[in-house]
Amino acid sequence: MPYTVNCSILLTELPLLQRPAAAKAAGFDAVEFWWPFAAAVPTESDIADFENAITDADVRLTGLNFAAGDMPAGDRGLVSWPARSHEFRDNLAVAAGIGGRLGCTSFNALYGNRIDGVAAEEQDELAVENLSLAARSVARIGGTVLLEPVSGAPRYPLRTAADVLAVIDRVRAETGDTNIKLLADFYHLAVNGDDVEAVIIEHAHEFGHIQIADAPGRGEPGTGTLPIQEWLAHSQELGYQGVIGLEYKTAAANPFAWLEAVQPATSIHHQ
Repeated sequence: MPYTVNCSILLTELPLLQRPAAAKAAGFDAVEFWWPFAAAVPTESDIADFENAITDADVRLTGLNFAAGDMPAGDRGLVSWPARSHEFRDNLAVAAGIGGRLGCTSFNALYGNRIDGVAAEEQDELAVENLSLAARSVARIGGTVLLEPVSGAPRYPLRTAADVLAVIDRVRAETGDTNIKLLADFYHLAVNGDDVEAVIIEHAHEFGHIQIADAPGRGEPGTGTLPIQEWLAHSQELGYQGVIGLEYKTAAANPFAWLEAVQPATSIHHQ
């Protein structure tokens, strides 16, 4: 299976810009990142440093989050946040520019928490507008906007695949934009009580991306109870052809040792 290493949650013992090279040294040819900058519109120098870290490591950037606010402080996206919508919109050209230069075509848009004093309906209307703008921004480079359920954030309204698909259907109906797809994060879905196998059966052929971690704990596969390998195999049987994002936390000396138990080391490399 073709894996891509999420360098925002893995290899965290290293400075961010050293992680692509570490992923390459571990046997991977692709990486993905949450938004890797402190600002929605970083300096040209910071952008160049990030892009050079990818190209110098000789890996592909397969996924990039749009700016999502202060994640450690609990922010989970700007898409539906009226007071910070301008930051999201300003970020679109920056993210698409990075994608265009590095060949990345998958962009994760975190929906955002519910905000005190703002009606849910107002947030959802804004989200439709912003998701449409995002879709059109990345369409120019053949890009796709990803939308995902999230766990561990009580005020984040998209918890199941059905929640996400309802938003996607609304965007398509109201704007005509079709390059928005479900990011099937098996960990988030499972922790939130969704029927992951049913989601795979119904929607694997149209997944925009898959990310994995085991539960409980969000550790590497094998540390919890989820049948991750079965889910992955079934997804591929039903038409998923993309990469698998490794988005787990681990204290293991070798964060990728579990792969040796599920496939030969020679097949870890991809594209």
